[in-house]
Amino acid sequence: MAFPLSTILHMILMSTEFFLGITVNGYLIIMNCTDLFKSRKLKPLEILLLCIGISRFGLQLMLMVQIFYSVFLPFAYDETIFTENMMFFWMLFSTISLWFAAWLALFYCFKISGFTHSSFLWLKFRISKFILWLLWGSLLASLGTAATSMMVELPKTEYNDVFRNTTLQRTTANTEKNNDLLFVNLMLFLPLSVFVVCTSMLFISLYKHTHQMQSGPHGFSNVKTEAHIKALRTIITFFCFFMSYFAAFMANMTFRIPYRSNQFFLIKEIMAAFPAGHSLILIMSNPKLREPFRRILCFKKNQ
Repeated sequence: MAFPLSTILHMILMSTEFFLGITVNGYLIIMNCTDLFKSRKLKPLEILLLCIGISRFGLQLMLMVQIFYSVFLPFAYDETIFTENMMFFWMLFSTISLWFAAWLALFYCFKISGFTHSSFLWLKFRISKFILWLLWGSLLASLGTAATSMMVELPKTEYNDVFRNTTLQRTTANTEKNNDLLFVNLMLFLPLSVFVVCTSMLFISLYKHTHQMQSGPHGFSNVKTEAHIKALRTIITFFCFFMSYFAAFMANMTFRIPYRSNQFFLIKEIMAAFPAGHSLILIMSNPKLREPFRRILCFKKNQ
């Protein structure tokens, strides 16, 4: 089977993303499970990171399966990817990954932000107790979304001249039924709203605090100022990863992008970048996770 150059380049990029995603999310799972076995207890943030690692590991696997069939077994794409079971797990991991990212933003917002409103302070000292309930609630919401998506009939792919121009169109006979799936996806605007509000509040708080420290006698030489600037950069990166994934996911769910086209693979690349890049930044911004990760990388290099 001969592949055009553009398809080969897409395959190389996506393979890199998949390898990175499986590695960093597997690392998150292993590290937090190790801590769980050692101490028999995890802190709320560690529980959240463990859940994020599991959900994104599953999301990467689902994306890998989709790309494998679209590249190597294009005629079996509908029969395999659009089955009820595959659709259930695809929507489950996609939805719950967004919810967990939203709760991580919420956790950081209450723990780091310097707002002094009484209601904010009340939640600030209780957010750790609510994390487990939020995780269970988002799991149930994601299961409900995934179960609902199984009842939606999806459009089929026309496989005419698949290897002649590698661009397959979807039929428009089921366009109206696509609206049912888009209605299901509207539920994803809930975690989107939580994430946007929390990251905006956190950004505003850190920006104000950073500006105040820069105006002080120590200026940029202040270690705390540099730490806040790094935190601001991390928040901006989180926001970009989350929003790009959400936009790509919604574009993918319109089923209007030509199958096996450059746009099709680009959407998949953007989606694969979220569970890989976001988790990598989580590791590198957490000293407890960063140092062992660096030691592992140095060990492999020395080998």
